[in-house]
Amino acid sequence: MRSFLAALLALTTLSSVASQSFLTGDAPAPRIPLPREKAPAFSAKAVLHDDFTQVSLSDYTEKSQWLVLFFYPFDYTFVCPTEIRSFSDNAAKFAEMNTGVAGVSTDSHHTHLSWTRTSRENGGVGPLNIPLVSDTGKKISYDYGVLITDSNDDMFGAALRGVFIIDPTGTVRSVIINDDGAGRNVDEVIRTVQALQYS
Repeated sequence: MRSFLAALLALTTLSSVASQSFLTGDAPAPRIPLPREKAPAFSAKAVLHDDFTQVSLSDYTEKSQWLVLFFYPFDYTFVCPTEIRSFSDNAAKFAEMNTGVAGVSTDSHHTHLSWTRTSRENGGVGPLNIPLVSDTGKKISYDYGVLITDSNDDMFGAALRGVFIIDPTGTVRSVIINDDGAGRNVDEVIRTVQALQYS
């Protein structure tokens, strides 16, 4: 079953990748928005609480909230469930800090839904308290500079593991980007949000 899903994801990714000009050399290389720069606006389909919804940067800025926007390569991969569950398990702590959390990958919202409906024992992530945003068009990952655009890379068309802390004005305040094998420390993300809020 898992190999079938992997093959399906690969076909979906290649199909979507082929149609994107920024993956065919027609656009500049992705540029990471740095601290003190405006965060790129986005609006996309997502999965939250076993249902489809729409998630936008403005959902947070219009409520004067901070946002932790994190990127990960794919659903159904090894490192992703652990860190995503950690972000989800700490959703209430982030909420106490007036901070929302959203995860983004280039998977479809249907794949996100399937992953959240699959138990952790069977390779899924299980129910989450945070939205998983679908970036099948790759634009969000590209705009945030984490899209892998090298066609010789075996993760071509996926996102690096990035974390962007965005303040209520829509300004990037912190950027953390790791290669695929290294997960994020959610406690450190919480500490960074607290430090930025009181600086």
